[in-house]
Parts: sequence; C-alpha cells; structure tokens
Amino acid sequence: MKFTRLLRIVHRDLGFAVVGVSLVYGISGIYLNHLDGKDPAYRTEERSLQLSAGLDEKQLADAWNADAELPPLKRVFRIDEDHFRLMLDGGVAVYNSADGRADYERHTRREFVYWINRLHYNKVKGWSPVADFFAGSVLFLAVSGMFIVRGKAGLAGRGKWYLLGGLLVPVLWVLIGG
Repeated sequence: MKFTRLLRIVHRDLGFAVVGVSLVYGISGIYLNHLDGKDPAYRTEERSLQLSAGLDEKQLADAWNADAELPPLKRVFRIDEDHFRLMLDGGVAVYNSADGRADYERHTRREFVYWINRLHYNKVKGWSPVADFFAGSVLFLAVSGMFIVRGKAGLAGRGKWYLLGGLLVPVLWVLIGG
C-alpha cells in the first residue's frame, strides 16, 4: 500500500474518531473567547427590590426570608454604616439601609456549558489522557493533511501559500497585536 493512501486512511478515520472531542473544544472555546468578565457556565440574573429602610441585620434577614420567591439567605454582613452584604444560595445582594433598596445577583449553572468548559480546562478527573490523545491527533491531522493533497492544489502548489498564511497569522498577532 502506498504511503499517501495509508496516510489518507488514517487521517480520515482519526478525523472521524475525534469529532466529539473537537465539538467539546470548539464550542467551549467559543464560549471562553467571549467571557466579557463573566463565566459563561453561569447565567446571571440581576434584580432589585424595595425593603423597608433602616433595617438591622436581624430585621433584614427576617424581611428577606419572608419572601419565598427570593433565593435562600445564608448570612448577612455589615459593609459600612449604610450597607449590608447578603450571601445568598447561588448569589449575593447588597442592601442600602438608607433607602431600603436591595440589589442582588443570582447565578444558575448552565449544565452543558459548565461541563464542556470543565473538560476544556482539564478539570475532570481522568480527562488528561483523552486531552493528550486529542492534542496529538490534532497535530497528526494538521501535518498529515499537508501531504494528502498533491499537485498544484497541494503543498507544492498553492497549498504552500495557505500554509504560510496560516503560520503568519498567530506570529503577526503576537508581534503586532500582542
């Protein structure tokens, strides 16, 4: 069997074998590229509510717990003369005792995004061998792909210009934009 035929067969079969992991890294990579200061694995809900002004810690806790629609309260801390921080189940609130306003954030986990990001960051026990196999596979696919196409469309023809352009993009990005 010719080397290029064997290369083509391995390239094709390995490519199919790593599709699932490629989707994990691709989708989570897009989420991670657009963090905007927030973890994409969590949905943040921001709300405000009006409570009575001038509440102390105990009164504040009682008022908060009286509303069953609010996230459960864990602890209350005084920040300064007029403000309290409320540690919530899955969030945090700040109460202004001067005007009675409480602003809070609640964070709920997006399960799918959470798990693919954990895989992307290699935070799942036992994932390292899969990640290493995938990284090696991507390297093999990149190198073998250069030799599969021959002639004027391949590496000896216009392929060399695409290869050069593909190599220059990260180098120039670091030198100029980094």
